[in-house]
Amino acid sequence: MDSLTHIVLGACIGEVFIGKKFGKRALLLGAVAQSLPDIDFVAGFWMPVTRDLIAHRGITHSLLFLVLVTPLLAWLADKWRRPHNISFTTWLWFFATELLTHLALDCFNAYGTGLLEPFSHKRYCLHAMFVADPLFTILPLVVTIALLFMRTDYKRKRWAAIAIGWCIFYLIIDVVNKAIVETAVKRVAGQKNITYRRHFTTPTPLNNLLWYVVLEDDKGYHIGYRSVFDSKPDIDFTYFPRNDSLLNPVKDLDELKDLFIFSQGYYTVEQEGSSLVFNDLRFGQMTGWYKPKAGFVFHYYLQRPYGNNMVVQRGRFANWDKAVFMSMLHRIKGE
Repeated sequence: MDSLTHIVLGACIGEVFIGKKFGKRALLLGAVAQSLPDIDFVAGFWMPVTRDLIAHRGITHSLLFLVLVTPLLAWLADKWRRPHNISFTTWLWFFATELLTHLALDCFNAYGTGLLEPFSHKRYCLHAMFVADPLFTILPLVVTIALLFMRTDYKRKRWAAIAIGWCIFYLIIDVVNKAIVETAVKRVAGQKNITYRRHFTTPTPLNNLLWYVVLEDDKGYHIGYRSVFDSKPDIDFTYFPRNDSLLNPVKDLDELKDLFIFSQGYYTVEQEGSSLVFNDLRFGQMTGWYKPKAGFVFHYYLQRPYGNNMVVQRGRFANWDKAVFMSMLHRIKGE
């Protein structure tokens, strides 16, 4: 998830666990504790782009990291600024909850999380939530801001618990909406006689109502969009060939090997000017509900490695304007 979500949700969890005894410092400690797994961002300062892609959400997002770091953090907190009236067990549960919440949230979106690192390099992802969803974040954000100014004796724990409850409820909505879309996709694929070997559905930017659909066959992908409010039985698919043969001249590139792993096999290749472009389909298209042939959010220039800064983020909102935004609203409404 985005950093803001981890910060404000972590602050609310901090208030629930230790706010009564630790005061407003619990908000800060909660925000820091929940953000700790993202310390892996420092790898980007020295690693090549493709290695950094694999390192991110790797060992610091693993269950092993949680098991090793939780008691250490609890011990440090217990020794810090004694005397205090917070038990070691409370510290232990607090840090475990913060770290586990971070890992669980990150599993909900498309990037994937290395829960079993370093024993397995598999990335776990539910494809059930966009990396930044304002409706998910807004309540814990408002509550965190309010807690900064609220009196220490004024039902602070209740408000923090409400914010956490909203987040849990919203995740349930994500899963329900995904199930609705999955049912429709499988029905339509059967009606259209589309044979596919695997597929995924994932939300479009900033919402959980309009979903991006990818069906993979032997030579490429059927890509379409489905709203939970769609009344029409059909899904309009656009076909994108994988174009593996284009990779023959560069098949020994180290970056390419990393990209195969990172993309989990969901990729296409295209020629753009003098460079081959590797597209990771998991991150969606740039305004694909508006222009079905739109390019992909994640596009890596194989022969121009210097042109790949912010490769995951740069395409998320590229080409957005009022017309694109309005078209999304219409598609969400099922029009």
